[in-house]
Amino acid sequence: MNPAIIELKGVGKSFKSADGTARSVLEGVDFRLAEGEIVSLLGQSGSGKSTLLRILAGLVPVDAGDVRYREQPLFGPARGVSMVFQSFALFPWLTVQQNVELGLEARGVAPDDRARRAEAAISLIGLAGFEGALPRELSGGMRQRVGIARALVIEPEVLLMDEAFSALDVLTGERLREDILDLWTSRAMPTKAILVVSHNIEEAVLMADRVLVFASDPGRVRFQLAVQLPRPRDPESPEVRQLIDEVYALMTAGAGRIGRAPAEEPRLPLAARLPEADISRMEGLLEMLVDDRFEGHADLPRLAEETELTDDDLLPLAQAVALLRLARLEHGDLHITPLGQRYVEAENLLRQELFGQQLLAHVPLAAHIRHSLEQEPSGELPEEPFLRLLSETLDAAEAERVLRTAIEWGRHGEVFEYDYHTGLIHLPQGKDLAEPVA
Repeated sequence: MNPAIIELKGVGKSFKSADGTARSVLEGVDFRLAEGEIVSLLGQSGSGKSTLLRILAGLVPVDAGDVRYREQPLFGPARGVSMVFQSFALFPWLTVQQNVELGLEARGVAPDDRARRAEAAISLIGLAGFEGALPRELSGGMRQRVGIARALVIEPEVLLMDEAFSALDVLTGERLREDILDLWTSRAMPTKAILVVSHNIEEAVLMADRVLVFASDPGRVRFQLAVQLPRPRDPESPEVRQLIDEVYALMTAGAGRIGRAPAEEPRLPLAARLPEADISRMEGLLEMLVDDRFEGHADLPRLAEETELTDDDLLPLAQAVALLRLARLEHGDLHITPLGQRYVEAENLLRQELFGQQLLAHVPLAAHIRHSLEQEPSGELPEEPFLRLLSETLDAAEAERVLRTAIEWGRHGEVFEYDYHTGLIHLPQGKDLAEPVA
């Protein structure tokens, strides 16, 4: 076993919510990044992946557990760690050369030495000749190359990449990813280990020696999968496709499965994250499943290809229809249920009725909002109490997103209405819901 560069044991991290309540972001995280490996980290938005990266870089202290760099406790920024961000994070008024030199300047490197090292890093990443350009004069892919050159110029042992390719178009992201792997394989860069946070399952399988799947609320390592295929890896090879299927299965394990006894059925917490899923896209996904091409079931990689949706878009849609029992997620495959078949065949009014019934039966937040409105003589309430409830376990932005999703779903199912001018949620006029379908 190669020696560990960074090791986490039992790491926990909490942040204060707006009302002062501690919100656990990470809990019991065990992680080891060893010399000579690339690790990919997958998980839902808001699961704590970016917080974990900042802990690994020594930028954020932990509340529990142990963080060690080369077997020594890490109490501040690690000099041997660099990070590449999704947003490029370049200073627009500085040239490429000046942006790349920044880290060296902060470390007190002499001007002649930092100019030489910056030029070498710029050339290494394929931007020779653009040293004097400003960021606005570069394409998105070129700007990200500047960010990578700035990270590599300090000759880090560990390179942390936080969604580094996701802001780029598909072809540019693929080309940049291949260039990084070429540098890694040829040992042209000094980096001894790379950790890549990604939403792209194929990208994770093509790059990594290990793929970790992160769970949410609080964040922790849920599964890990070793990838022992030689590089470069053909994305169309049976071996790679099988691994992609396995990761999809791990990412969706336990999501909205039916067919269990009621006592075994997992109950969604009241303040749980809801998948960020648009209703029209959910319906489109169900309609695609009953198409002759699929005959009621399909694996998620094929659905991603057919719909041209990213994993970050497709997985929430699949989880949403599974949550409402309109489909079943099993081993990375999506199967339409008899209720889902009935939903697809129904006219719009019946679809709304079925949607509302399932929403009340399987989304406790929606049921709580409906019950609260029924207890109120006026039949209406402001959104703030529900936001405060969600903020006890979610950060402010995520609480807002979850409530917006619940409101969108509730309006579609005619469970409640929402006034965008006043921020009031209210009961629909003269609408009673039938019993939910199991």
